[in-house]
Amino acid sequence: MLQVVQYQRTGEMLVEELPAPACMPGGVLVRTVASLISAGTERTSVESAQQSLLERARSQPDQVKAVLDKVKKDGIMTTYEAVKSKLESFKTLGYSAAGVVIESRCEDFVPGDRVACAGAQYAHHAEIISVPKNLVCKIPEHVSFDDAAYTTLGAIALQGVRQADLRLGETVAVIGLGLLGQLTVQLLKASGCRVVGLDINEDLFPMALEFGCEAVFKSSRDAASSIKAFTRGIGTDAVIITASTDSNEPMLLALDIARKKSPVVIVGAVPMNVPRSPFYEKELELRISCSYGPGRYDPTYEAEGNDYPIGYVRWTENRNMQAFLDCIERGILTVTPMTTHHFPIAQAMTAYDLITGKKQEKYLGIVLTYPEREQARKRTIHTKQYEPKSTVGIGFVGAGSFAQTMLIPPLKSEKVDFISVSTGTPVNAKSAAQKYGFMEAATDSMSVIDNKAVSMIFCASRHDSHARYVRKAVEMNKPVFVEKPLCINREELEQLDIAVAHNNGRVMVGFNRRFSESFGAIKKFFAHRSEPMSITYRVNAGFIPKTSWIQDPAQGGRIIGEGCHFIDCMAYLTGSVPIKVHAEQLSSKNREFAQQDNISIVIRFADGSVGTLLYLANGDGSVDKEYCEVFCEGKTAIMNNFRSVILAQGKKQKTLSFDGLKGHREEIAATISAVKKGAPMPIDYETIRAVTLATIGAVESLGNGLPVNL
Repeated sequence: MLQVVQYQRTGEMLVEELPAPACMPGGVLVRTVASLISAGTERTSVESAQQSLLERARSQPDQVKAVLDKVKKDGIMTTYEAVKSKLESFKTLGYSAAGVVIESRCEDFVPGDRVACAGAQYAHHAEIISVPKNLVCKIPEHVSFDDAAYTTLGAIALQGVRQADLRLGETVAVIGLGLLGQLTVQLLKASGCRVVGLDINEDLFPMALEFGCEAVFKSSRDAASSIKAFTRGIGTDAVIITASTDSNEPMLLALDIARKKSPVVIVGAVPMNVPRSPFYEKELELRISCSYGPGRYDPTYEAEGNDYPIGYVRWTENRNMQAFLDCIERGILTVTPMTTHHFPIAQAMTAYDLITGKKQEKYLGIVLTYPEREQARKRTIHTKQYEPKSTVGIGFVGAGSFAQTMLIPPLKSEKVDFISVSTGTPVNAKSAAQKYGFMEAATDSMSVIDNKAVSMIFCASRHDSHARYVRKAVEMNKPVFVEKPLCINREELEQLDIAVAHNNGRVMVGFNRRFSESFGAIKKFFAHRSEPMSITYRVNAGFIPKTSWIQDPAQGGRIIGEGCHFIDCMAYLTGSVPIKVHAEQLSSKNREFAQQDNISIVIRFADGSVGTLLYLANGDGSVDKEYCEVFCEGKTAIMNNFRSVILAQGKKQKTLSFDGLKGHREEIAATISAVKKGAPMPIDYETIRAVTLATIGAVESLGNGLPVNL
């Protein structure tokens, strides 16, 4: 399918052929007919990405701080790979589209439905889009696709009006008469308000007057006296700022013209450098309108499809979208006159030349159109010719930031062939394929495993899909490396046990820490022990909000998802497997924390060793993430965040220094070597399953408060 993307390193705009997405659970797959370019938002995004790296750093100090924090936490090389991966990727654009449902996985829609779609994560400028049901609404019979493409922007304008909480006869100033402003003017007029419009571009005044403004002025503080006269000396009952600018002038103007105790509503993208005195003296209310309305940025509403009860939340983002479409159908407002340009998707670059000023021509609403193409629905595209150079052809299922930072780069030096890569997001699949030289980019992961040229599978998808892809690879007699965890429950583990046994399956899990130089030194230090070990592993895991996918119970949680790493390190050092676990968690009244984020797990191993894992999210981020102490036979080893290891024996200590790397490169090298030689995987399956079972047992122990025998 064709989609508008932007290359992050240079800011170059492109129309690229990408694999089509799959229909998401609880959502719909839509063939796009029209999409709206939001000139203000998209111009800012495009111009920002076209800045030099230094200019970007100056304009985005928060991101610079995030990079510096990552350097401190993960080291320079890991951070470098992460930043490089980000820059060498494509960014999607667009968030308001209309089209026809071609596949539905929810009860609300059926194929053939005409729908409007929203969401910067979903409603892209692309021939095919996959959208969750709460960001989709049906288009009334007499509303065109072109007009319905304005729905997201209309919902934003409508939510701004709702935030102003206006009454019949009140006077409102709208600062900024672009698309958002013109829609806002019409909605206010329909609500019985007197509307005054302001903008720096006087070319927008005739349309604003036609749509309902009773007066228009050049957007400047010089207009304050005229507006005061227009309001009979009272001042405006509300100000709605729909402008998009780096200037603080709209805010200062709002303070000048607003009457005492009235609201100032921010809808557009403007600075909020608010002088105290005017707000204090007038007792003004500053209100922020959150995009399309209640539900925005709430993954339980948007991604999972859980609606808010109408008796408690009358106007959600979806209900705002539907109300806007109803207004068009009833003739309360019109958007057709705002559309100044149409471009087919193949000519989208001309549209962006307009909004960035490369092409000097007046514009307002720019609609992209999408002629129907059968090939647009293909979920696999070829990016280069296949020329076999190795006996190992790699298929990658999932290629997020971790895979592109920690797994794929080490593979580049292992003399393997990159055959196919799949991700749930088309643009990510194309980015990974182009960046690393995969022959194919896909959104169908099973097609990657089925590919005859693929002889080995790497799986780095979301946790709940691991077992499914591993089992499929094993049943096809293909070695598989799966980033932890192996699976997320006992049922999946039992199915994998059967598949591995019946097919002599070769499975490797990304327990990389045992391959690090730090743990290699500790293993060597205790090489000739005869007594069991006592191991304490403390992890300053850090806070992750409940809204993150990692916290989703369907993904197994953090203990199964990450705790397996540290239990595997204990299994490596002891040379034994876990046989019993007992876990306790902090019982906190703080509802912001997931209860299982702060736990203590005691693990007994078959050789009599005992390990204690302290996995904590309530610590300070300045403290190193990982710390491990090992006591055995009068000897002690202390590992601090893979940068140092203290070896103590005979009242003497020796400190070894390391680079902070956690063994990913060595892990990949060992795995590829085993596959090429037909040798056993670097970690045997019995250890992998025992460690996995220990994490599952730990979660069960947290639930019932009892030890779990494995």
